[in-house]
Amino acid sequence: MRDEGVRPTVVTYGTFIDAYCVMRRPDQAMALLDQMREEGIQANLLTCNPIVYALAQAGRFGDAHKVLEKFPLYGVAPNISTFNSLVFGYCKHGDLAGASGVLKAMLGRGISPTARTYNYFFMVFSRNRSIELGMNLYVKMVSNGYAPDRFTYHLLVKMLCEANRLELTLQMLQEMRNNGFEPDQATSTMLIHLLCRRHRFEEAFAEFEQMFERGIVPQYITYRMLMKELKRLGLVKLVQKLADLMRSVPHSTKLPGSYRDKEGDDAIEKKKSILLKAQAVSDVLKDCKDPKELHKLKDPEETDVQVADRIVANIRRRVYGEVSRIVSSVS
Repeated sequence: MRDEGVRPTVVTYGTFIDAYCVMRRPDQAMALLDQMREEGIQANLLTCNPIVYALAQAGRFGDAHKVLEKFPLYGVAPNISTFNSLVFGYCKHGDLAGASGVLKAMLGRGISPTARTYNYFFMVFSRNRSIELGMNLYVKMVSNGYAPDRFTYHLLVKMLCEANRLELTLQMLQEMRNNGFEPDQATSTMLIHLLCRRHRFEEAFAEFEQMFERGIVPQYITYRMLMKELKRLGLVKLVQKLADLMRSVPHSTKLPGSYRDKEGDDAIEKKKSILLKAQAVSDVLKDCKDPKELHKLKDPEETDVQVADRIVANIRRRVYGEVSRIVSSVS
């Protein structure tokens, strides 16, 4: 570029700095920032903020603060994104004291936190199930005039649901509605699962039904779980209504691999059969560790294909004989 007489601009440097930061190489990015200054190219937030973010994500908070202190040298003033990067980094590494210090520094500079700033704290509280700390911060946030967003409520509902705090969950969902956010699929699903854990299945069905009224199709796993419990309780009318609701809309029938109740008897038997086949093959290989030993199993007049067919047939006899023995013992 220089060889052709083209002088790099702030956009050129910004592109390289951002690339280095994405590649988690903030030291190279900082070197470019110093090079810009030497060449008299004015830096801006697009060249400085990515470096602060990358350093904070790496847990290099001392270096991140040093870069922040050099902002005036570059003729740049930090903004909300700069401080949010630091808060996010501290929260990611579980340092709430450090994050709180950044929050105070923001306020001292006259920069007001946003919902995103607080959400980083709520992410930690949700992960650690720190109910009291989370609720105290929420009250402080609202009382200081800062508006929560949808993700704020998602994090708080998740925290409360995982802690089995039903009453607080219902209160938070009402707060969510009062602030103009209708529960979405994620928050409604968390509530339904909590209600089922608390054996309040009729209320869970009511929430499931309200999801349809709001134009939200519930997850299939939620349907299966609720259907199972309603059948167990013999609530025939609710079972029929639940089935009719799901039939009324297109929906996926996929279930996550961790869902244990999705397998029927056929699937279980198939899995047992596969395991037995694998064990039989393993036994053959154990008996014939030397490849030359496998040739001893071969009749002089047999082809390799015939030998393979015979070995497979022997394995099948061993497998299905074992399956028959298991079935006989169960019956």
